[in-house]
Amino acid sequence: MVSSNKSINVSKRNSRESEVLNIDKIHSMVEYACEDISGVSSSQVEMNADLQFYDNISTDEIQKILIKSASDLISLDNPNYTYVASRLLLFSLRKGIFHKLWDHPHFYDHLKRIVNIGLYDKEIMADYNRSEFDRMEYWIKHDRDYDFTYAGLRQVIDKYLVQDRSTGVLYETPQFMYMMISAVLFSKYPKNKRMSYVKKYYDAISQFKINIPTPVMAGVRTPMRQYASCVLVDIDDTLPSIFSSDMAVGRYIAQRAGIGINAGRIRGINSRIRGGEVQHTGVIPFLKKFEATVKCCTQNGVRGGSATVHFPIWHKEIEDIIVLKNNKGSEDNRVRKLDYSIQLSKLFYERFIKDEDITLFSPHEVPELYKAWGSKEFDKLYEIAERKTSIWKKKIAAQELFMDILKERAETGRIYIMNIDHCNDHSSFKDRVWMSNLCQEITLPTDPIQHIDGEGEIALCILSAINIGKINRPEELEPLCDLAVRSLDEIIEHQAYPIKSAEKSTKARRSLGIGYIGLAHYLAKKGYSYEQKQAWKEIDKLTEAFQYYLLKTSIELAKEKNKCEYFDKTKYADGILPIDTYKKEVDQIVDRKLAYDWEELRKEIKKYGLRHSTLSAQMPSESSSVVSNETNGIEPPRDYLTVKKSKKGPLKQIVPEYNKLKNNYTLLWDMKSNEGYINIVAVMQKYFDQAISANWSYNPEHFEDGKVPLSVMANDLLNTYRLGWKTSYYQNTYDSKKDEEEPAHPMTYEEEPKKVEDEDCDPCKI
Repeated sequence: MVSSNKSINVSKRNSRESEVLNIDKIHSMVEYACEDISGVSSSQVEMNADLQFYDNISTDEIQKILIKSASDLISLDNPNYTYVASRLLLFSLRKGIFHKLWDHPHFYDHLKRIVNIGLYDKEIMADYNRSEFDRMEYWIKHDRDYDFTYAGLRQVIDKYLVQDRSTGVLYETPQFMYMMISAVLFSKYPKNKRMSYVKKYYDAISQFKINIPTPVMAGVRTPMRQYASCVLVDIDDTLPSIFSSDMAVGRYIAQRAGIGINAGRIRGINSRIRGGEVQHTGVIPFLKKFEATVKCCTQNGVRGGSATVHFPIWHKEIEDIIVLKNNKGSEDNRVRKLDYSIQLSKLFYERFIKDEDITLFSPHEVPELYKAWGSKEFDKLYEIAERKTSIWKKKIAAQELFMDILKERAETGRIYIMNIDHCNDHSSFKDRVWMSNLCQEITLPTDPIQHIDGEGEIALCILSAINIGKINRPEELEPLCDLAVRSLDEIIEHQAYPIKSAEKSTKARRSLGIGYIGLAHYLAKKGYSYEQKQAWKEIDKLTEAFQYYLLKTSIELAKEKNKCEYFDKTKYADGILPIDTYKKEVDQIVDRKLAYDWEELRKEIKKYGLRHSTLSAQMPSESSSVVSNETNGIEPPRDYLTVKKSKKGPLKQIVPEYNKLKNNYTLLWDMKSNEGYINIVAVMQKYFDQAISANWSYNPEHFEDGKVPLSVMANDLLNTYRLGWKTSYYQNTYDSKKDEEEPAHPMTYEEEPKKVEDEDCDPCKI
C-alpha cells in the first residue's frame, strides 16, 4: 500500500466534502476486521488490495476494493478470510446507513424513522408500547452480524434488507431485520407470552437455528403482506379459467411467489370447439401466455419469476410438451422459460416394464378419466377409454415415451417427475391432490377458478426450515419445531390475500411446509456418509422426531386457538398418520421400531384436532442456506468450496467446520450412484406429509466412455417410485469443463455440455 500523500483527497460518503487521505484510518479498519480471527493477516488484505489511490477517490470505492481483496483471499487453506470480508462489508453497510461504525440507534428510534419513510408497516407502532420496544432493544445482539460469512452477508444485503432498489439506499442492518420479523410475527400473541416468543424467535433466526424463506425475510415488516413461497394454480378447460388463472399467476409472481400450474385439463391441439366450427390451438399458445406473465412480473433484485407446469403422461400433446425446454426447435414450438412436471402412476410404470403401449387422450373427451386421475379408480376407467372407438386416441410404446422423457430430463435438467398416486395415497388429505408447486415439494388440493374473484381453490404454502446442522440430537428439535410452527401459523393471519379463493383455502386448511437445511453437515458431524446404512438409520430417527414434534405443536395450537376449519377433510381426522400410509418397501432400508408414542399422539389428534392440514415439506433452500452458512437443504455439497455468481462478484462458500469435518463430508460428485441419496429421501418421505424436493445427480466420469446410460436413469426412476418418492426435481450432471465460477448444472445427454439458460430457480430457495 502506498504511503500517506497529502496531495490525494478522498471524497466522503453521502456528502460533497473531502479530506486528505489518511492511511492510518485504512490500517485501523482492516486491523479491526481481522481482530480475533485466526489464520488471517491485515497486511495480506492490504497488500492484496494493491490500492492505487487517485485524487478524489471515494471512501465507498476504497471499501469496495478492500472487501474484494479479502474475499479473493478466501480459500480452503485460508477459510477465515470470509469473516474478514464480511466485517469489511458490514462496516460499509453501517457507515452507509448510520454514518458511523460502532453505535446503532435505539430500536424504537430506528423503527419510527423507517415507518415514517413508509418502508415499514406502520401497524407495528400500535401493537407494542415503548417499554416493550425498550426490551427488544436490550435483546438485540448487533455483534451477531459478525457471524455472517461474506457470501451470507452479501446475500442478505442484496436480497433481503429493506432498501430502495432504484437508488441502492439501504435502511436497516441484519439484526434490526431479524428483530422486526420476530416482533411483527408475534404482535398479535396474548400479551402475557408474546414478548417471550419475540425473544425466542429472534434468537433462533438470528443464530441461524431456524431458516426463513425469501418472501418472509424480504417482506415481513413491510407494507406488502404476501409471504407465501409457493402458489398452486389449477386451470380448467375454459377460456374464463385460463385467463383468470393467468391473472392470478401475475399477481403472485409480482409478490415474490413461485408458481405451480396444472394445465393438464386443457384439451389437445386440433380438438373440436363449438361443434367443429373451429379447431383448438392446443396448450402451447397458452403456455406462451403464462411464460410472458412470469417474465413481465418478475421481481428483479429479490427473486426471479418462475413456474412449473404439470401434465399427465397420457395427455394428447405430451410428445410436444416434453421437448418445450430444449434448444433444438424454433421459438414457435418452444416455451423455455417455464419448467415442466410429468405426472405418472403405477399403471404407466407397469407398462414401461412390460414394454406395452400407452394411449394418449385429449382430457376434454375423457372427463371421467381426468376426474379419477390419481385415484384407485383410474386404471379401470383408463382401460375402458382405450376400448372406445368414438374418441381420438393415439398409442405410443411406453418405453419409447419414457426414454424420451429421460433424455429431455438429462438434456435440460428441468423435466420433473410427479408420482400422482403416491401424492394421494401418502397424503394427509381426503381431497384430491392434482399437482405440485414450482420446486415439487408442495402437494395440496386445488380447484380451478373461473373468475379472478370467483369460487375455486388456489393453494398457498408457507415455508420454513430447521437448521439441523446446529443440533446434535433429535430431541433438540422440539423447541425449534414449536417456534417454526407458531411463527408460520401467525403468517397465515398476518398476510394479505390478493385473491379470495387463495385466502379462503389457506385460512381453512392452514397448510405449512417445514423442512431441513444442513443435512450434509449433520451427517458429517455424526461421521456418516450418504451411502452408509448408519446414515439412513440416523435420518429415520431424526425425521421421526421432527414430524412428531411438528404434530405435537399443531395439537397444542388446536387447543389454544381451535383446529383448522377443514380438519375433517384430512386423513388426520380419521386417525391416519404418515406412518400408516408410507411405502413399506422403505422398511427394507431401515427396519427400526418407532421411538415416540404415536398411539397417544393419534388419540390426541382425534380428540383435539390439528391447527394445520400439513406440516412438513422439504424445499431446495439454496439462497437462505447461504445466509445461514449451512449446507444446502438435504443435498451433499458439490465441493468443499463452491462459487456462486452474483451481480456483486463471485461468492465463495466453504462447508461448515471444514477444518474439523472435511474428511467426513460426502461430496456430490464423488458418489458413484444415487442409491444412498434415494434411500435417505425415501426414509424422510415416510414421515413427511407433503413432498420432498429431491434431485438425481450423475458424474459421467463414473461411467464407461464418460456417458450416463439411460438404463441407469431408468433404474433410478423405478427405484424412486418403488420407495415412495412423490416427486423428483432437478437432474444434475457434472460438467468437468465448467467455468470455476459456474455452478455445475445439467448437461446434454450424450452430447457436449450445454449451459442451461436460467440459474437455479429462486422462489422456493427459501
